[in-house]
Amino acid sequence: MKPSNTDSKPFGLLRKLALASCLVGASLSAHADLDEIKSKGVMTVATEDDYAPFNFIVDGKPEGFHKELLEDLKIYAKAQGFDVKQEILPWTGLLASVSAGQYDMAFTGALVTDDRLRVFNFAPPFASAQHFYVKRAGDDRLSDISSLCGKTVGLQAGSALLARLPELKKMMAAEGCEIGTVTEYPSYPEAYADLANGRLDYVINALISVNDLVKTRGDTFAKGIAVSGDGFAAWPVPKSSPELLEFLTGFMTEVRDSGRLAELQTKWFGEAFPAMPKEPITKVEQFHELAGM
Repeated sequence: MKPSNTDSKPFGLLRKLALASCLVGASLSAHADLDEIKSKGVMTVATEDDYAPFNFIVDGKPEGFHKELLEDLKIYAKAQGFDVKQEILPWTGLLASVSAGQYDMAFTGALVTDDRLRVFNFAPPFASAQHFYVKRAGDDRLSDISSLCGKTVGLQAGSALLARLPELKKMMAAEGCEIGTVTEYPSYPEAYADLANGRLDYVINALISVNDLVKTRGDTFAKGIAVSGDGFAAWPVPKSSPELLEFLTGFMTEVRDSGRLAELQTKWFGEAFPAMPKEPITKVEQFHELAGM
């Protein structure tokens, strides 16, 4: 798929139509809440496989934070009388499939946004998702916010990073300048490839993904500064499944209190996040207050 510029009117219209379809699907579909899941004996969770360090493949086998935590979730669910079945989907269709009722929840590194909160509730966050920029290693042109003005930036199409891009635009306006060309990509590996070969000046991604990239490819990429306020990575659950949300909140409490969550955070993210909210995020106003927006 060819990357598209966000200023493209036809593409912008398609994005709006896709969002509208997602919203309509969420309101019309019958989602399975916990009683129905227990009666079926299985909960289906949608994950992706190209989003390190959350979910990714090494030598043909799944790896990452969610791969390990999925085993804990299966044990927790089994104690309540049902199994957990994983289905791997591309990110571009994952949330729409959950909102349409094809899967019970998204078990991946989804970021909380205003638009998503109109369709989903979010289980208690498991990681920080503040946005940072990435540049080529040794690119001394880029440093503070003003140095990003007018430069070409890449992000993943349909990602939460786009939803909070106005925060960076506001930072730039305070410096008396504007954002440059914004290019969307089907996946972050493609965006990073274009950054490495000079087609982009910088890429924006969430903290954990940026840290992982620089950890594994520090000879090619360097971490910049924050370009947003606080953010949260959490699991989206349809608003019509409040009992499932309560179940996941209980699961998060168990893995947090046992130390398992901090163990996996430290292993995969390089740090634990003890200050993350311990309650679900269900409203835009609540999200804004927690993120300091």
